[in-house]
Amino acid sequence: MRVLSLKPGHDGSAAFIEDGQLIYSIEAEKDSFVRYGELSASLMAQAAEMAPGPPDMLAIGGWHKSLPGHHSRIGSGYNGLDRVSVADGRFFGTSVKVFSSSHERSHLYSTAALAPRAPIEECVILVWEGVLGAFYHWQEYGAKISRVHVLSQPGARYAALFGLADPSFPDSGCEPRMEDAGKLMALAAYGDVETLTPDERATVEGLLAPESMYPFDKSSRQGSPLYNCGVDTPACQRAARYLTDRIFDIFYQAAQASCPSDVPLLISGGCGLNCEWNRRWRACGLFNEVFVPPCANDSGSAIGTAIDAAVHFGEQCKLAWSVYAGAPFRHDIAPDSALWSTQPLLLDQLAGCLAEGRIVAWVQGRYEIGPRALGHRSLLASPLLASSKQVLNTIKGREVYRPIAPCCRYEELDHWFVSPVADPYMLYLSQVKTNTLPAITHADGTARLQSVRAGDVPMLHRLLQAFGSQTGYGVLCNTSLNYQGRGFINSMSELLAYCEASEIREVVVEDRW
Repeated sequence: MRVLSLKPGHDGSAAFIEDGQLIYSIEAEKDSFVRYGELSASLMAQAAEMAPGPPDMLAIGGWHKSLPGHHSRIGSGYNGLDRVSVADGRFFGTSVKVFSSSHERSHLYSTAALAPRAPIEECVILVWEGVLGAFYHWQEYGAKISRVHVLSQPGARYAALFGLADPSFPDSGCEPRMEDAGKLMALAAYGDVETLTPDERATVEGLLAPESMYPFDKSSRQGSPLYNCGVDTPACQRAARYLTDRIFDIFYQAAQASCPSDVPLLISGGCGLNCEWNRRWRACGLFNEVFVPPCANDSGSAIGTAIDAAVHFGEQCKLAWSVYAGAPFRHDIAPDSALWSTQPLLLDQLAGCLAEGRIVAWVQGRYEIGPRALGHRSLLASPLLASSKQVLNTIKGREVYRPIAPCCRYEELDHWFVSPVADPYMLYLSQVKTNTLPAITHADGTARLQSVRAGDVPMLHRLLQAFGSQTGYGVLCNTSLNYQGRGFINSMSELLAYCEASEIREVVVEDRW
């Protein structure tokens, strides 16, 4: 069965599955479009081009549709465990089934189908994001699902604290910004909860109380010491750490009271990108294993609706998939020979350039699904030089307090990190055990680690090995290759323009340097 699935709203995406295999998952923001963008004409054209043939079924993810004085919906809408519809339809003149299920279900089915042990008979699924905040008891391979509501809008509450401290965030009429949650996660590492004042604590508790954060009424908090205090300040940092602790504790207490023990925990929703929370779930002892997919946020929702449709018509909730299921790189121009010379990729020489402090733009194969660059659309640098962090953040237009993540050969994880999680998707924090990796060591001594196996990312693994042979460290800085506020670069013309503007002289595309 072939299913083409479309996810409306922010983080728009299209996914195609065929007989239990993920053929592709492509995202509206990728190819240098605006972050969190909606479905576009170019994405739809690309979805048609990459499809192996016409679909048997068109799956439309549910979403909300706000109108003046009326709250409508797209497809089956946002919420609802039983929100499913099936109808006969036409797709470019061909008869198809048109399936829709709620956005809530898309999170459940995506993480269940992508889990290593899928199909899963029983597990607990945590969905926490900008709207949803609940545990789900998944039983009988998904035939029976029950919800335990915990806290609505945890992601929005988290981002709202950043907006409260940010003088540029308006006093009224605005929703918490999606990009602010990741920034607050970075700031929390600097925070000392022991010095939190009673007024700061009360302000944070006040963010957990309202029924909704849409829109965020910042003006009502003008008396707070956190109001427009600045984001990179001790007050905001310790409040960020306290809010990080409080949200996790609220969900931990709910899991302890209401969830079965000794079953797997699967995590979905944008809060699944919070590496500190993921680390805490692994360490909490309530579950026998934890899985977070690389597309835990809404970028994985099209996959979820696709598998939901397939299961509805008798297939298993299981996918064969790769994190590198995005679109291939577009060679739309040839490099200008007056500006660029090309040669075969020599990994030993490139490793030497990295050791000298040069930045490398690195492109391999198809782009990654989800927001993390995992060695196919990356900027690479030496982790041994403290200056690498500043240079990379300057190139990307990021704040100075933002950390740079490492990728490390799987064989060397225990050399440089304390009890590391061997995660290929860069979704957990690990403690750095040496002071010789300053560029990737965050303020609290942690790093958001990607483990690299030879069989998963062969070219990157070979480069790490070459770098290790020269420096003693099979570790590199690895951050996403993108313009500020845009998704991954995915064409030669934009790649070269980016590198020329950023003064990056080392560019690797596949096996050419």
